[in-house]
Amino acid sequence: MGALPPSSHALITAPLRGADEIRDNTAFEAILWALSRPGEIRHLPEPGPRPILLALVDRECRVHADDAVIGELAAWTGATLTPLAGADHVFLSLDSAADIARLGALKVGSALYPDDGATVVVEARLGRAEDDGQRLSLSGPGIETTREITVAGLPAGFFALRDRLCRYPLGFDLFIVDGSDVIGLPRSTRIEVL
Repeated sequence: MGALPPSSHALITAPLRGADEIRDNTAFEAILWALSRPGEIRHLPEPGPRPILLALVDRECRVHADDAVIGELAAWTGATLTPLAGADHVFLSLDSAADIARLGALKVGSALYPDDGATVVVEARLGRAEDDGQRLSLSGPGIETTREITVAGLPAGFFALRDRLCRYPLGFDLFIVDGSDVIGLPRSTRIEVL
């Protein structure tokens, strides 16, 4: 079969990407880079956890969300809303030590299926000079030596609990969102509170 005649080329067009697809692809690229380079700030196409949810969640996912609006959006994607212990993607509001205690129920995978660990999304303030925050030293894959960051707005004890739950390859991947900024902390990242 030969090439199409020149007159038929005008009939063959690629579909145009819509604004939603561009937004979701931009968010997906940002969160992939955030996990690849732990602690480096990446930029989402809009503020809050919404772009992460739209980039990662589909009808095969189980989602837990503390925020009703995020829960409704997850249901709109076709995802199954579930209690924390069964969720693949967890969108949390962490305001107190009681909130942190709930994290003990997170899926962290198993020796046979370490990839069954949850993906957790929380909101906090990243690296602002005016915030006291917790200074953290990060090391591990994707970090040449160490990287220091400051995170404010998460209750004391959060990173200690994360340390107990993340025993690579087991654990959970974490995204911290600050407006349109996001950092990723995969389960393979070692975190020392300074």
